[in-house]
Amino acid sequence: MAIICPSCCHENIDGADICENCQQSLTGLKRPGHSQSPIGNAMLRDRIASLGPRQPIAVPSDTPVAKVLQTMHEKGVGSMLIADNGKLTGIFSERDAVMRLGPDFSNYGNRPISEFMTPSPDTLTMDNKVIFAVHKMALGGYRHIPIISGDDLVGIVSIRDILRYTSNKLAEMDATAE
Repeated sequence: MAIICPSCCHENIDGADICENCQQSLTGLKRPGHSQSPIGNAMLRDRIASLGPRQPIAVPSDTPVAKVLQTMHEKGVGSMLIADNGKLTGIFSERDAVMRLGPDFSNYGNRPISEFMTPSPDTLTMDNKVIFAVHKMALGGYRHIPIISGDDLVGIVSIRDILRYTSNKLAEMDATAE
């Protein structure tokens, strides 16, 4: 069985002290594979693809802040991915709007989103386990994680997706208990 690095999700040989991919310490990690809760076990088993990631909405880094905010509002999304030449360069979320733009947001409308985005966001792939999304969200304080395949953006997962997944698992457990 492999040890999964919580920083980069790389599978390492059981017993490794450091991740061979990112060099982070693996000392003290328990090998994943069993949880005391059925939902925890499902998160250890199920892959990101089971969350049904939404198609990402991406704009270039030179897009004006006002245009990004307008698009977020029109599409009813909490974040926008920033990509140049098809390569993810950042993410801009509702939290970024509040924390980085603040009450003077109208003064920044013509400025490029690259000045306010979170650069180089953490990403996952469709093959990663659901538990990695939960872990990265909790560790980084994120509510959105871009999903990639190679360098291509293929989706985005939000905390709402995790909550929907958990709710569905609870409903399944209730249905089988009856």
